[in-house]
Amino acid sequence: MKAKVACALGLFLLLTLRVGASARQAAPAATGKPAASPAPSAGAKAGDKITATTPPADLARIALTAHGGDKFRNAKTIILRGSVDFYLPNSTQALPGEFLTITAGERFRQDVRAAPLFNVRVIHDGKNFYSSVRLFSVPPPNKFGMIVLIRFDQPGYSVTALPDRKKQRAFRITDPDGNVTNFYVDPATGRVMSYEALYNGATYTVTHEKYKEIGGVQVPHSFKQSFATAQGTFYADYKVKQAAVNQPVGDNMFTIPAPSPPGKKP
Repeated sequence: MKAKVACALGLFLLLTLRVGASARQAAPAATGKPAASPAPSAGAKAGDKITATTPPADLARIALTAHGGDKFRNAKTIILRGSVDFYLPNSTQALPGEFLTITAGERFRQDVRAAPLFNVRVIHDGKNFYSSVRLFSVPPPNKFGMIVLIRFDQPGYSVTALPDRKKQRAFRITDPDGNVTNFYVDPATGRVMSYEALYNGATYTVTHEKYKEIGGVQVPHSFKQSFATAQGTFYADYKVKQAAVNQPVGDNMFTIPAPSPPGKKP
């Protein structure tokens, strides 16, 4: 059971929520020639009302503005701390825990604790990835999710239309390496209510239920994750209890631990 729980945590941590990043970081070099983003409509500007005919590039621009615009794009750090309930496939019994997530530009850290069963730590220092769970691999944090939204208008990124889902307008952002994130926005507020990505044949989805404004940035305070795999769908329900924007964080928070000596557990 313990190994099964560790695998479940690994699946959730491999594409965990990326809630912000610094636009001062350079975009990855393009490896191909993705289609150019559709040009905004004549006279379109960030904050315009979303209609049934708003083009995808304008949807992305409006969504970025709804989340704080340049304040969101240039946030130095976004820190979330709270509780999380994990659900294994075909299970209605929650596995409760606590989490801490720190995003600072290209750097990312998440700690999850569900004592007495396990403690899990994930760190990306901007170039290298570390996880205390060794049973899975993850993409760099700049490949999926909200971090892609702040880069939609950078060279090499493309924005294309998707069919709307229920009452939400939809668009897709493709990065220079061909990774895609699908976004679904509330036409009344312009906020991203959910996004999803495909990674290694599995579908990863984040659904935002509640936001709170901090320092001009819309920060998620209640959200769900699901990860649909061949083994079933894993769920996690997050409740943010503390959040901070632009709070200083020491570089040591993103230091990757040295490898453990042979024969010793990390």
